[in-house]
Amino acid sequence: MAREFGRSARVSSQMQKELSSILQRDIDDSRLGLITINEVVVSKDLALAKVYFTVLNVDEQGKQNNVKWLNELVPVIRHELAKRMRLRHISELRFYYDDSFDAGMRVAELLNDLPKPDLDKSGKT
Repeated sequence: MAREFGRSARVSSQMQKELSSILQRDIDDSRLGLITINEVVVSKDLALAKVYFTVLNVDEQGKQNNVKWLNELVPVIRHELAKRMRLRHISELRFYYDDSFDAGMRVAELLNDLPKPDLDKSGKT
């Protein structure tokens, strides 16, 4: 019987949890904002992990800076991740800012700006 989730999916799920914990508790860098790990995509051979994150209350320059700083901290983060995960080799980490949250907020703003249809007493427009 085939497994519902492959190994790379299980590793990416565990890696997401561990990275969230590491960034929240172990990395003490005042340059970084409040980071949320949205998704980790691990290649089939587990060699590369793309980490998608968001940061609260930062402008476009702050987003770019957080990407740069996280990618500079990869050796420290990877070392801490290796201590927590039971893998022979830890994936190479690459951090990317996840724009999907920003896009969703923009769509919500646009929908709120639409004029509301007038309803008559029967509830029909």
